Amino acid sequence: MELFFSDVIDNGLILLDQEESTHCVRVLRHRAGDEISVIDGRGTLYCCILENADPKGASARVVSSEPGFGGHPYHLTMAVCPTKNIDRFEWFVEKATEIGVDVIAPVIGERSERKVLKTERLERIVRSAAKQSLKGAVPTIAAPCSVRDFILAAPESALKMICYCFDGNKSTIKELLENCSNDIYVLIGPEGDFSPEEAELALSRGWKPVTLGKSRLRTETAALVAVAQVYSAF
Repeated sequence: MELFFSDVIDNGLILLDQEESTHCVRVLRHRAGDEISVIDGRGTLYCCILENADPKGASARVVSSEPGFGGHPYHLTMAVCPTKNIDRFEWFVEKATEIGVDVIAPVIGERSERKVLKTERLERIVRSAAKQSLKGAVPTIAAPCSVRDFILAAPESALKMICYCFDGNKSTIKELLENCSNDIYVLIGPEGDFSPEEAELALSRGWKPVTLGKSRLRTETAALVAVAQVYSAF
């Protein structure tokens, strides 16, 4: 199933940007009258008829729509410290989108080796991964912020979990997801882990310490394991 992306829908007419139009018309060789499928990034799949097969700006008429296409019954925000090697973080972003995530929030910790992150490429990655994995919703890439600010801004009503390497009682994600709200936050630290002050702040604000198992995992691996565990629990 070929999917195209557009968030420009006006009176039953969908406009594709130049990149999507070129892929549709020149690469896949669609012509006027062909049926194409378009996602709007907000969860809806549109069945359309291509009207204007212009590789610089194609348009299609909506025939039918399917809300909630490829969706999941929870809202997951993954707050992850970007890795020093940006390829590893981009890999996480792609695979998390394929599994099921709603918001990816890059956070900068006191021990983070990467302090700056541009999000334009990440936004292209999530759009491509959503199409590849047959999802109508494209995850939001939040603006980078500090770990401290993210901890303080998270809503009290959400289930908030922090993966932190310290000795003490920890729950599994599966255990905490039993009888919880479907608004879920998971916080993953940098290669050097959270600072003690960051961890103490999180615990004081209601974040629950969780374990992902006995293996020592890289940042991006731990983040993806958390996404997969939430997905599997539902």
